[in-house]
Amino acid sequence: MSDSASHWEVGTDIGGTFTDIIAIRRESAETRIAKVPSRPQAPVQAMLEAIEAVGLRKSEVKRFVHGTTRVTNAIVEGRLPKVALVATDGFADVLEIARYRRRDLYRLDVPPKSPPLVPAELCFGLAERLDHEGRVLKALDEAEIERLVGWLKQTGVQSVAVALLHAYANPLHEKILGERLKDVVAHVSLSHEVNPEAREYERTSATVFNAAAMPIAVEYLSELEQRLPIGPGLQVFHSAGAMVPISAVKRRPLVMAMSGPAAGVSASVSIARQLGTSRMLTFDMGGTTTDVCLIVDGQAEMTDGRMLGDKPLRQPMLAVHSIGAGGGSIVRNGPGGLTVGPESAGSEPGPACYGRGGTEPTITDANAVLGYLNPETRLGDRIGINVEAAARVIEPIAQALGLSITETALGIIKIANATMARALRRVTVERGIDGRDCTLLAFGGGGPMHAAGLADLYGIESIVVPSASSAFSALGCLTADFSFLQQQTLRAALDGIDLSRVSERIATLIGDASAPLIANGVAQAEIDVELAALMRYAAQNDAIPVPFTLPLDATRLKTDFLARHRELFGYATNESCVIESVRVQARRPSTTVVSRPAIAVRPVSTARRICSFDGSHDIATAIVDRAAVFDVVSGPAIIEDAWSTVVVPPGWQARPDATGNLFLTRGTP
Repeated sequence: MSDSASHWEVGTDIGGTFTDIIAIRRESAETRIAKVPSRPQAPVQAMLEAIEAVGLRKSEVKRFVHGTTRVTNAIVEGRLPKVALVATDGFADVLEIARYRRRDLYRLDVPPKSPPLVPAELCFGLAERLDHEGRVLKALDEAEIERLVGWLKQTGVQSVAVALLHAYANPLHEKILGERLKDVVAHVSLSHEVNPEAREYERTSATVFNAAAMPIAVEYLSELEQRLPIGPGLQVFHSAGAMVPISAVKRRPLVMAMSGPAAGVSASVSIARQLGTSRMLTFDMGGTTTDVCLIVDGQAEMTDGRMLGDKPLRQPMLAVHSIGAGGGSIVRNGPGGLTVGPESAGSEPGPACYGRGGTEPTITDANAVLGYLNPETRLGDRIGINVEAAARVIEPIAQALGLSITETALGIIKIANATMARALRRVTVERGIDGRDCTLLAFGGGGPMHAAGLADLYGIESIVVPSASSAFSALGCLTADFSFLQQQTLRAALDGIDLSRVSERIATLIGDASAPLIANGVAQAEIDVELAALMRYAAQNDAIPVPFTLPLDATRLKTDFLARHRELFGYATNESCVIESVRVQARRPSTTVVSRPAIAVRPVSTARRICSFDGSHDIATAIVDRAAVFDVVSGPAIIEDAWSTVVVPPGWQARPDATGNLFLTRGTP
């Protein structure tokens, strides 16, 4: 076999329940998909098992990109190692002060704020000071550095976060400390590298998160490099919607937070552009969470950060909204009625229908009881579907409600869909978008099963289920651009702007963003640069992104800002405006070509199965192999392949296209 014939590119998405993989042969675009159970304590082993599941040897893999929830889960679940914080003297308590807002406004029985990320005894005030423009007011001297080194040795921590006042304007003191501390502690996180922007609390919080994630990330990424030694071909997906080299991620592991959901959005952007869909809502329902995002005119919404575990995580990232309502989400019958999540059965033991010891009812169990899941299938080649076990765990709730098991299962699905509809409203109505005008793109293990019910509830008319729906986030890892992003506070008023100074700062940012790509063999001529100014009125607090090109034209930039402000908020004024920050993304466009995946068909012993839908109980439902769908399929029907299930309820129809996508609509086509 020639080298080119065995050149495979592999994308993986490590979820809470399954690790998905998609492999593409470089020369022929042949595509293979598989799914294996996730191993929370051994993620690298799960990835290697996934490679075997698609019939490949490690030596055949020339490029490997993965997204993961490992960092996100560690943050949300509070499983972070101890970190020391070094801040400017007088500001070491910035995390304890935080923002003046309560976690729950009306409950006095809970603490107003969660404990700080770093306890007071691990916070160090360093005698140095810069002003907001980066001028040195108090120099950092050798005696102060020696005092810090002695204190750090006493703490015994392996990771330290350095967040000095106004370091975003001048990183001089942080760079000095970074060099001096690299032999004192194993991991050093510098705020000017993690989040070089104003807002001391958010910047410090992000730097501490990054420092805490470093031991977790470096350990397993180093193991991955050792067990899959393919050099620059080893890459990680980041939360801004592109892939980056492992060397850069080891310095900034925080970019992996939300990388799995971001990969699904990245693949969704490609679909939206191919279909020419102006407004698309992504609906990624996995085993643990459901993630949604808004795509407008072929661009996914971006945000400057989000809250994780009641703490701000500030860095540019795709605006993915996540809720704890996945297939493994546990169903409770409480004083207020049925609820789903955020607790999840995960992969161990998983839903009761998996037959791995699960004893609590989940959304997946409800789908099994309703007949949507094939009892003859084996998910990940290991997990079967036990409908009787699912019915047993739902039965106590049914008895308490005085309903049949089928009615209870339908109620669980309704509650789950209502929960997910609220997530859709968060990314549409709250942004001034009518979600009913959007196309719903459903993927993930559970998305295609719930898409029609969710669309009915929300009023959406059109659904797309992509051809690789079960491994769509893994596909996004492969088809995304190779990219790195930098964002830094600038604070330049447009009136009387010093164009030479601003252009010099932008040029430096372009160089910083391009450096990781060049270091991994990308030629400068192959790199595209996208620029955005985060702008606000002088008296405003929050900024909005406005794209621009070089050379910078201040007049054009203000015109574009006013137009964008009017579009978002319904008005614009001629007040003075400010460039708060500049965002630079250096990217090499993807060259990966994907053919229609050759997905194995599950053995189906009967052409029909008894299923129940809202208003239609226990009806014979057509079971259709997805690979054999070449014409319109009218509901009720279940369309299956080896890894996914598409539910077509009564009154809905599914139509395929040449690339394997399914389009679901109501009524007669």
